[in-house]
Amino acid sequence: MEQRLANTWRLTVNEKKFIENALLSDLRVDGRRPFDYRNVIITFGKDDGSAEVQLGQTHVMGFVTGQLVQPYRDRSNEGTLSIFTEFSPMADPSFEPGRPTEAAIELGRVIDRGLRESRAVDTESLCVLPGKLVWAIRIDLHILDNGGNLVDTANIAALAALMTFRRPECSLGGDDGQEVIVHPPEERDPLPLIIHHLPIAITFAFIGSESSVVIDPTHYEEAVMGGRMTTTLNANGDICSIQKAGGEGVLQSVIMQCLRIASVKAGDITQKIKKAVDSFDTQRALKKIKRHPASTAMDIDEVDSKLKKIKSELVDKTDTIISGQSENVEEGGTKSLEQGQIKKGNEVKKFIGGPSSWDPYSKGVDPEFLKASLASRGRSTTNKKQEELKKNHTLSEIKLEEPPTVVNQGSLAVDPAQPEQQSKGEKTLKDAVKPKHKRKKKQSSTGAS
Repeated sequence: MEQRLANTWRLTVNEKKFIENALLSDLRVDGRRPFDYRNVIITFGKDDGSAEVQLGQTHVMGFVTGQLVQPYRDRSNEGTLSIFTEFSPMADPSFEPGRPTEAAIELGRVIDRGLRESRAVDTESLCVLPGKLVWAIRIDLHILDNGGNLVDTANIAALAALMTFRRPECSLGGDDGQEVIVHPPEERDPLPLIIHHLPIAITFAFIGSESSVVIDPTHYEEAVMGGRMTTTLNANGDICSIQKAGGEGVLQSVIMQCLRIASVKAGDITQKIKKAVDSFDTQRALKKIKRHPASTAMDIDEVDSKLKKIKSELVDKTDTIISGQSENVEEGGTKSLEQGQIKKGNEVKKFIGGPSSWDPYSKGVDPEFLKASLASRGRSTTNKKQEELKKNHTLSEIKLEEPPTVVNQGSLAVDPAQPEQQSKGEKTLKDAVKPKHKRKKKQSSTGAS
């Protein structure tokens, strides 16, 4: 930031002549044209009702607060709107601390006249209980840096802060219905102010003997100017107020030219303010919706790579689990081949186990893949088990076989169907063990013969 003089009116003769001669050729010290406006930058704070506006090297911060007070007697059903300004030596060495100066009082009155006389803010909607309680809206304007044209910058800061301000909702209760209940933001959403239109202040400076007109004067142009005029208009071209604080006289044609230029500039600034406020409202709405920290936006490519990695880890885990199950079956021979089967009566329910840490982005284990791997790894173990079962069957048949008995040739001729029954199929345990009553009959028949 370039160094400024302690007293703005102490400029050298050469500096004044340079500024005046440059304006004759439609040039300004900062490179702008006479009717070019500086770039407006609007930023908002974390709290509702706070805004900071930067117009070139000029910085102004605005805060809006509200409280319940008793209304005036002549306007018992209307709220109040008041503006307070603070000029600190930090903004400009020419500002003195303590009581507000004439410049501070004039700044507050110009902005207050533009807002109040034009009925931009609906004060009747600020009434809670007629004659007893209304909302008092206070606008505090802090000058952070003086780079010229404080009126326009402070006016934009006040409008931006008013549009983002939210007041608590109130309701009437009690036995007689005269008790005011102020609901906190957790219970009910705060309410915005009703603003009908945006009165924009545009300042013109008259410099030199020929009264060269420039818009949005800088700090050095204000030190050279012979007069100043501030017009407040809205986007529709309606004139809200005009302030001409002394200085040189201005022709009527010049005033009309300034009003035509101001109407165009007011429309552009109104669009910038609304665009900045809309973006702030969308961000505030997203913060209210976003309650869970896990629901963050992620890149699609990153999600796909994570899913592939998780799936490969799950496949490795299932392979290790299946190999461990097959080894346990081979060693003990008592564990079942399929661990996911539970028999309840005659029904069999199968369920496939997954990993212990469930991930919502993973699809889990593919059941078809798990069945195929179980079948391929369990074939060798099932074949061995079947061979052992066959050996046990043959040993049991040998042990349960009866001792040989002496039989006549007639008995062999009597039962010619026995070899046919043996040739039909293999014997089982039930065929090897014969009932006792059948054995007794055969012995009795051999004795009789």
